[in-house]
Amino acid sequence: MSAEFSFTVHATDGQARVGAISISRGDIRTPAFMPLATAATIKAMHPQTVRALGYDVVVSNTYHLMLASGAERIAALGGLHKFMNWPHPILTDSGGFQVMSLARLRKLSERGVTFQSHIDGSRYELTPERSMEIQSLLGSDIQMQLDECVRLPCSHEEAERAMRLSLRWAERSKAAFGRQRGRAIFGIVQGGTEKGLRVFSAQGLVEMNFDGYAIGGLAVGEPQAAMLDMIDAVVPHLPSDKPCYLMGVGTPDDLLQAARRGVDMFDCVMPTRAGRHGLVFTRRGRLNLRNARFADDPRPVDPLSSSPVARDYSRAYWRHLTKSGEILAMMGLTEINLAYYQDLMSGARLAIKEGRLDAYIAEAQRNWAEGEAEGH
Repeated sequence: MSAEFSFTVHATDGQARVGAISISRGDIRTPAFMPLATAATIKAMHPQTVRALGYDVVVSNTYHLMLASGAERIAALGGLHKFMNWPHPILTDSGGFQVMSLARLRKLSERGVTFQSHIDGSRYELTPERSMEIQSLLGSDIQMQLDECVRLPCSHEEAERAMRLSLRWAERSKAAFGRQRGRAIFGIVQGGTEKGLRVFSAQGLVEMNFDGYAIGGLAVGEPQAAMLDMIDAVVPHLPSDKPCYLMGVGTPDDLLQAARRGVDMFDCVMPTRAGRHGLVFTRRGRLNLRNARFADDPRPVDPLSSSPVARDYSRAYWRHLTKSGEILAMMGLTEINLAYYQDLMSGARLAIKEGRLDAYIAEAQRNWAEGEAEGH
């Protein structure tokens, strides 16, 4: 482990565990959902509100920040924590996924990847060394290796090529990271939906002795069962005394199913993006507040939510704001979703401590199914 970085497991329930990552800027309670602050902001949210909801850590992105303000400028302004007024832990992704999904004219080589910005067409090169340099300039607490994320489905040969390249980039990323007091670096398991490749990747990364391990390249359109199969294949090959992070996941059920299998950390655009488009997550399932049937509905969105925004305003009001294109709709519904995700994870942590995670998941699934069947 890097200096001033540790992971402690406090209780287990089957493969699931509840614990804490300790790092210089604070503790991260696990299992943890991490909201996306992609471009140094959680869209439509004040950082103080995100903290008040109970979040310990947010996720920013190398690709977006290098294309926007630039890492050197943010460093000169005091670093990412000061820049966005979030003095708590920040994890930064390496940019590999965004290069695959957003960049134009991408050219891959052993050295790294060159591409054109999807914003203005400017040309960039991203290597493992440059990715780590950017993340260090930003001052992020947990940094991710540069990897290649392939689109699924893909051939075995393509998945193996990208996985082996990612392993070589992992070694270079770790060397470039060096030893940074109070910061950590995670390796990323790749291999598509091929169990053998995933195991090979995990074993290779463990030999490099990262501070934590992520499972990447999933949540890109494959069925949930395929994703869970990859988690089942990988987790037994990762050290139990280090955190496991499932990248880009996902739905409330995805989070619970992965936590059941020993995953400690999650991030996903889903709750914030959905909120900006009128979709909210509740204990009784999802509500599309653009639907006309809510126009005269006086009930709150979720009377049991930890957020007063979900309890104190009617569904009719939120539909009105959403249909009117009011900015408050994006802010309020995003807060409702982040509150729900935090409540879900807080409940999971308590259930693991009390040895009743299976019952907690079954109850959540039953409530979602009943609510959506009733059109709640």
